[in-house]
Amino acid sequence: MNTIAPSDSLSSSSISTINYRLPQIEQLLQHPDLADYVRLLSRPVVTNTLRQLFTSIRQHPDFKTQGVNDLDVMTLVLDSCRQLYRRRQQRVINATGIAVHTNLGRSPINEQIWDSVKAVNTGYNNLELKLSDGKRGDRNGLLSTLIQSWIGAEDCVVVNNNAASVYLVLHALAAGKEVIVSRGEQIQIGGGFRIPDILALSGCKLVEVGTTNITTSDDYINAITDNTAMVLMVHQSNFSMQGFTESPDIQDVAERLPEHVSLVIDQGSGLSSEQYAQSEVSLPRYLQMGVDLVCFSGDKIIGGPQAGIIAGCSKLCQQLAKNPMMRTFRPGRIVLSLLEQLLVQKLNRDPAAIGVAQQALDRAKVSQALAQQWALRWKAYAQAVPLMMQVGGGAIPSETYPCYGLKLTLPGNAQLHLDALRELPIPIIGYVNSNQLLLNVATLLDSDHAVFIAQLDDYIQSYTNTEVK
Repeated sequence: MNTIAPSDSLSSSSISTINYRLPQIEQLLQHPDLADYVRLLSRPVVTNTLRQLFTSIRQHPDFKTQGVNDLDVMTLVLDSCRQLYRRRQQRVINATGIAVHTNLGRSPINEQIWDSVKAVNTGYNNLELKLSDGKRGDRNGLLSTLIQSWIGAEDCVVVNNNAASVYLVLHALAAGKEVIVSRGEQIQIGGGFRIPDILALSGCKLVEVGTTNITTSDDYINAITDNTAMVLMVHQSNFSMQGFTESPDIQDVAERLPEHVSLVIDQGSGLSSEQYAQSEVSLPRYLQMGVDLVCFSGDKIIGGPQAGIIAGCSKLCQQLAKNPMMRTFRPGRIVLSLLEQLLVQKLNRDPAAIGVAQQALDRAKVSQALAQQWALRWKAYAQAVPLMMQVGGGAIPSETYPCYGLKLTLPGNAQLHLDALRELPIPIIGYVNSNQLLLNVATLLDSDHAVFIAQLDDYIQSYTNTEVK
């Protein structure tokens, strides 16, 4: 509505000429332009959206002086529904250069793996039933056996994310006792998840050792008391320290710990046999060093669904599984069946089980040719440029990898174009750096290419002779 100062008073004659009548909601719901939103949002949600919109209109000062005479009600209705629909989860195209992007759902599930578990999840299944004797079974199914073959762990417990893994381990194994953590590993990750806070919530007493940049094996060993339950080592996740630093020899710590103290590693990423992160310690290597438990995510390097996996000592895993909090954190059959299928195919070296980070690094090798091909397609409005990509998702923060992408040189402001690309039917998510709009080709999935090209064709064509104001 146009914003004007309302009159101090309105004569009865002027009021009589103003149309205060908004359309009936039931009639609007029958409008063909709203049919898609009714289908996508549901009829009750669209109805409530219209009611809220009409209430807002009636409360606006302009409505008293102008009514709906100059108001395009249908445009406001469609815009309200459209804005609501944008909040629904939907497919986007990742052109950010971050392969495991937390804001974009981390790792996409491979279509072949997804289809492989369709029948298990669209019918009944044996989630807690032993088919051998008909008695109650273990929800983990084949996962413990698969993880043993994959990384050499004796057993495993699966929860709904890695934050839950850390909390469950602390609560079940160290509540009321001391947990030793290096000062350099008392980190905070996204969403305000702080290691000291989690220790406090789980009922543990934090014992700090070392300094921000240097912690030695002796620091851990010398801090142990009869009330110590655990040494917890935490991956720094989303930052790295360089320069005058020193970390302990983990195998030395494991060998010197008394029997009543567990060594637990929050490894985070799930790196196993991947070769692109030489600075990272893999899950099998941690277990070979004598670590009792490792905690990691299912939806980062592995390429599975969101899950937290705790792997290692069978005795400790059984304690975790029996903890009352386990019922709070346990995942459902969709997550468990996807992890099972993923690990089966990973053990069979099936290309479908390669994680999205490895896929992006493989695509980076051919990204220059692809970027040059597309830059030629859009000529004066795009250039192929060298870029860098990251694994992302709080994994391998210190390593970047060379690749190529596109710099869009459309008329107007780069940020406005970035915002406009997010408004496309399938949003394209790029980034702006030094006032340049960049689209990283390496993190585009192969299945994105056709849509990416078609949408940019239309978008660039619309700006060929128009400067964005």
